[in-house]
Amino acid sequence: MNVDYTPRALDRSATFYVAGHRGLVGSAIWRHLEASGFSSLVGRTSSDLDLKNREEVFRFFAETRPRYVVLAAAKVGGILANSTYPVDFLSDNLRIQVNVLDAAREFGVERLLFLGSSCIYPKFAEQPIREESLLTGHLEPTNDAYAVAKIAGIMQVQAVRRQYGLPWISAMPTNLYGPGDNFSPEGSHVLPALIRRFEAAARSGASTVTNWGTGAPRREFLHVDDMAAACLHLLENYDGSAQLNVGTGTDVTIKELASLVAETVGYDGEIVWDTSKPDGTPQKLLDVSQLAQAGWTSGIDLREGIKSTVEWFRANVGNVRA
Repeated sequence: MNVDYTPRALDRSATFYVAGHRGLVGSAIWRHLEASGFSSLVGRTSSDLDLKNREEVFRFFAETRPRYVVLAAAKVGGILANSTYPVDFLSDNLRIQVNVLDAAREFGVERLLFLGSSCIYPKFAEQPIREESLLTGHLEPTNDAYAVAKIAGIMQVQAVRRQYGLPWISAMPTNLYGPGDNFSPEGSHVLPALIRRFEAAARSGASTVTNWGTGAPRREFLHVDDMAAACLHLLENYDGSAQLNVGTGTDVTIKELASLVAETVGYDGEIVWDTSKPDGTPQKLLDVSQLAQAGWTSGIDLREGIKSTVEWFRANVGNVRA
């Protein structure tokens, strides 16, 4: 039987599995899907379903038979975590991806979106980074293990398209932030780390706040609610083999970001930079022209997004990952 896989509005009553639905991205996608009328959302916590366990994953797919899947589950972390535990980031993510993607193919998932990261691109890729830059240079050493795992996921999606003709797609978001982020000192990315640090300094009346590196690198930031909206839009409107960049198309220096966070939380002390610590990639700005051609652009301003994230952090300070 020939099946028409042309992208169209998804069936709001069909079973939709969000892998990683408790994480930063997954929880935002879940909220957006609920708000968009999806009535049969499925999610499992890591304690209920270990995605690294192949038998468990296949049993879950056999029982739930999802029609749509977003693979947002991953082991993630900042520079410190990636540098310290590269084996974990490579092994865990490879197993999660292979198990979910193989099970999705085995049980006939119609539309699947694999989420990666902009760290898949070479450290010195031409800015802004186009999708064609993949595999054209050396990766940033501080997170190369995680990047290789995500590149493998992209390749598996492309292989499924070639071998089985399924319209699965991959999206590579820029740096994400927002409600549900990881604010822990060991595992957080730069923006939640800055929010936690400056909020603590403002509360304690500290005279200085010290941040890693020079503050010179430039980074792009996308609110997770924007990312969630992009995911549904792409599932309903995009069908292409290449991974699609998802971002805002604008960036700021880490120094500018720190000043914006300090201003937002009400910290007016001195900001110190520890230049003995690594900066990471000098710039990482995505070319989002393909995303625009697919009909989507971001709508949440960085200042507005940081303000809402700080408000969420304060309201959930006893429950956040910190």
